[in-house]
Amino acid sequence: MRAFFEAMFFAPKWHHRIVSFVLLPLSWVYGAGMWLRRQCVKRKSFDIPIISVGNLIVGGSGKTPFVIALASRYEDVVVISRGYGRQSRGLVQVSQKGEIRTDVTQSGDEAMLMALSLPHADVIVSENRVTAIDLAKKKGARLIVLDDGFNRVTIDKFEILLQPQTIPNHHAFPAGPFREFVSQKKVADLVVTEGKEFIREVSFEDLSEKMLLVTAISNPKRLDVYLPEGVVGKVYLEDHAYFDESVLQALLKSHGATHILCTTKDKVKMIGFKLPIAEMKLKLALKNEIFTQIDEYIKGYRYEK
Repeated sequence: MRAFFEAMFFAPKWHHRIVSFVLLPLSWVYGAGMWLRRQCVKRKSFDIPIISVGNLIVGGSGKTPFVIALASRYEDVVVISRGYGRQSRGLVQVSQKGEIRTDVTQSGDEAMLMALSLPHADVIVSENRVTAIDLAKKKGARLIVLDDGFNRVTIDKFEILLQPQTIPNHHAFPAGPFREFVSQKKVADLVVTEGKEFIREVSFEDLSEKMLLVTAISNPKRLDVYLPEGVVGKVYLEDHAYFDESVLQALLKSHGATHILCTTKDKVKMIGFKLPIAEMKLKLALKNEIFTQIDEYIKGYRYEK
């Protein structure tokens, strides 16, 4: 079922479009509800510059590497995330100035990746973003980066919206991948499109001649265009799923592979595994104009206050 809907959202064929058409009434109801939600709430200011990095579609659009690229430019920055896929509840301090305070099961894979990649920042996960913002301010934050914050409509913030270069299905959920009507991108302060304002740069470590791709990301087939030679099989798990070392060892043997090939997001959930791992690293190259607009917002905000 998951694979069917991912195909319907990101690579629809004729039979997917039939199902999408049948689901359209539900999409209109859902989209209208999300639209009304935006109209009825009042945005609260927290007297601190807050930059939200989000998207309108479900699945990956480069938010995590974008947050890393952004937060690495500033001092006294706190990254706040929902912590998708974590096995904990409430507010968890993942890192403080790069010092890791918990493990990946309590933080979630994306938050741990950000914590490991940002040695001068704090990373917090919390379902309640307001509580996390209040804590960040008490700890002396001068800037907050809100991961996946576009639908946090009650928070006054600078909205950055990421979008892929092409989107074959423009319907709202469940007929399509959009969390709200596509027209809602007009509320963003900055819309950043892959292939125009940013590009993905992929590099590899410890490649071998026989590798088994194992990944737990949304829409994993998007990795195909980057895969190196030597991939003898592919294993896709549900987004944010955790890995079992013994299962991976058995998969290596059954596929005749010598190494696991995974993304950096996957690898943070394999820390401590005694397995040969080849890593697929992703970072974003961003146009300077993006940072110029963000810097203007931060300076303008602090001047007004």
